Amino acid sequence: MSDYSALQTQLDDNSYQHTILQDVSRTFALTIPQLPDPLSHVVGNAYLLCRIADTIEDDKHMQADTKREFAEMFTEVAAGQCDVDKFSKSLFPLLSSEASEAEHNLIANTAPVIRITHSFNQRQRAALQRCVSIMAEGMVRYQDTETLDGVNNLEDMGQYCYYVAGVVGEMLTELFCDYSEEIDQHRDELMKLSVSFGQALQMTNILKDIWEDHHRGACWLPRDVFNKFNVDITSKTPGDRSEGFKNGLSELVGVAHAHLDNALRYSLILPPHEKGLRRFCLWALGMAVLTLCKINKNPWFTEGSQVKISRRSVKATILFSNLGISHDGVLKLMYNIAGRNLPVSPIHEKAEETANHI
Repeated sequence: MSDYSALQTQLDDNSYQHTILQDVSRTFALTIPQLPDPLSHVVGNAYLLCRIADTIEDDKHMQADTKREFAEMFTEVAAGQCDVDKFSKSLFPLLSSEASEAEHNLIANTAPVIRITHSFNQRQRAALQRCVSIMAEGMVRYQDTETLDGVNNLEDMGQYCYYVAGVVGEMLTELFCDYSEEIDQHRDELMKLSVSFGQALQMTNILKDIWEDHHRGACWLPRDVFNKFNVDITSKTPGDRSEGFKNGLSELVGVAHAHLDNALRYSLILPPHEKGLRRFCLWALGMAVLTLCKINKNPWFTEGSQVKISRRSVKATILFSNLGISHDGVLKLMYNIAGRNLPVSPIHEKAEETANHI
């Protein structure tokens, strides 16, 4: 196991944030620098806060009560109401050996991350603290429901997606609005669409990771959708091909696709001259569309790697997004072409309004 003292960084806070971001996420290390300064700095810090919360939640060997304790403690740390060193030193030795070296490093160096958080303006800090608080609340709520039984219905799936992704969309929107008065004029519409954007990305991840989640004893698929096709998802196993499962999966791909329609609407509200913000959104949107296409084409995949998009597809997404970045008509056309074979299912009304009840 890594030694806590040995991992203490000698870098200044900003240099550490830049370095650790490269280590904990290749995807966000690619997209966050597309944002203009100083927004990229704030969003980078926000990602690290979310990653710390995820590290607690994802630890396979930590007891549920312990996770709950540290999730609540981290909420207080982010709000400046708890000593960050106490949090870091207490959590570090409890981390599983299966946590990556970068995650161990991040927990050992939570202090510089939090010092940056506390250097932001009031609106930025409020957005980050709200996000951490709601994510921690969701962690507590869903800690004991992580089983192979799935969730009750599509509404419950939407609520789960809100806690882990929709709230992140709201936070990013608040940061975008703080950055630009022009964007702030569209805050209400963007806030509503941001939850749908987050759900689109999270649903795509859930569908891609069905069997990896299954392997660790978790399932976030809605039972009601599969019950319609006489499929018991509790007993479903990789390689078990049934038309009912294919139909249920297709319906969920359609829901995710409908949410991606809202994600495109969100992206096109951002001013065309804010090319960095558009790239940040459109790259994620484009990769999600291509992932859904692979899932839809191969519904009986048995592991996520079989529906993971290639590096070539990632490069193509970046290239075509950049070519049409300031032209709404071109972006709509490319989006429609990419998703032309995807089903579209109605968005559950209550799922779309989940954020309003939290």
